[in-house]
Amino acid sequence: MLVERIENRWLAAFTRTFTLCKVQPGEVVAILAETQSRRVNVDLARLALEAMGARVFEVTLTTPALTAPAPVRSTGASDAIGQLGPVVAALARADMVVDCTVEGLLHAPELPTIMKGVDGHMPRLLMVSNEHPEILERTVPDPALEGVVRSAMKKLRAAQQMHVTSAAGTDLRVNLKHGDKQAVVGGVWGFCPKPGMVSHWPAGLALAFPAAGSVNGTLVMAPGDVNLTFKSYLRDTIRLTIEDDSVVAIEGQGVDVDMMRGYWKAWEDAEGHRAAYAVSHVGFGLNPAARWDAMAFYDKRDCNGTELRAFAGNFLYSTGANEVAGRHTLGHFDLPMRGCTICLDDTVVVDAGQVVSAALA
Repeated sequence: MLVERIENRWLAAFTRTFTLCKVQPGEVVAILAETQSRRVNVDLARLALEAMGARVFEVTLTTPALTAPAPVRSTGASDAIGQLGPVVAALARADMVVDCTVEGLLHAPELPTIMKGVDGHMPRLLMVSNEHPEILERTVPDPALEGVVRSAMKKLRAAQQMHVTSAAGTDLRVNLKHGDKQAVVGGVWGFCPKPGMVSHWPAGLALAFPAAGSVNGTLVMAPGDVNLTFKSYLRDTIRLTIEDDSVVAIEGQGVDVDMMRGYWKAWEDAEGHRAAYAVSHVGFGLNPAARWDAMAFYDKRDCNGTELRAFAGNFLYSTGANEVAGRHTLGHFDLPMRGCTICLDDTVVVDAGQVVSAALA
């Protein structure tokens, strides 16, 4: 277990990231935390911002009681704010928000109101993942990553279809344009210098939220692929059949399969629908500094696993809430997979787990 304390090198990592966010002296920066936040990250953020001359205030909320049928992990949909109007108003009036909540505000219901700002003044928001600061130090954003992610987003927006295959047996098709509807494309490179921008650290991936009825095929997860919700590397092979966006068959033998079945079933029983089985987003990692094997080096309490969503060449398949498709659930799986080939129409952007740089130039 690593010790959580202020270290100069970690303070330097926060300063570097905030410099990329173009924090200026006199800017008002809000730090949002909760009682279960990793306190060392809150303190590092405050010290770095104050040293840069920012005017910092902190809002710390009580982490809400768990009401879900199972632990909620890896969602990016913090419920810490709980629609508290004064908190939303304070964040909306800041020049920048540093989000240190446990789950993050990426899909929180209050985020659109916060980012709309007040009287034409819009904040920018950086979600600092609930990682040990050593992980944040290793994955300090690289300015060069912005161009690569933007290029990947452009390819996703222009494509009609994503086709994913693998030697393990994956054969999945995602219609990025489905009738009169199309997927919403996003991407993050780890810093947010302009008003209205949202990013998170660690970062480095491009993704799409498909419209309803857009995803069909077979997804085969092989040993070494990752279940980020459980913070575990698979030992078993899991075969998922996906029809009309939803997992309709879960095949395989072993504990990994049983645990996935059990988690999905808990949400189905509690919520009375199968939204947790449906696709949330699909995408691919582009960050060469993020490591597939990172979780092997950390205790579970030290690692949130965010960088594994971004390691270069992974295919990320996620299930759960998808606002574009009109589905809402707290059940969520992030499933980064190795060795996949990803085609956007006729262009191969990832070849057997390796990013094709020329395709994203």
